[in-house]
Amino acid sequence: MARVLVVTTVYPSSPEINLDELVEKIKSKLPSDYEITRYDKVPIAFGLNALKLYVIIPEESEGGTSKLEEILQSVEGVEEIEVEAVHRISEY
Repeated sequence: MARVLVVTTVYPSSPEINLDELVEKIKSKLPSDYEITRYDKVPIAFGLNALKLYVIIPEESEGGTSKLEEILQSVEGVEEIEVEAVHRISEY
């Protein structure tokens, strides 16, 4: 069964937000079949950093990335999200 890798950028609502804690909040809201495989802190401007998340979701996810986007938007401390790429990957 194939899965889908979704690369998203998550913009925090404030520069004071601890991005490591924000990732933990996001992980706690994700369904068990969603997995953050990697995340990076990306400098944006004036001391503000964003998170680049690499999330694997089931290929059969109804609505594509919309469920993931809704979950990310619902996390306290998230101002905005942007889906950058979607890749189909196969199990090995």
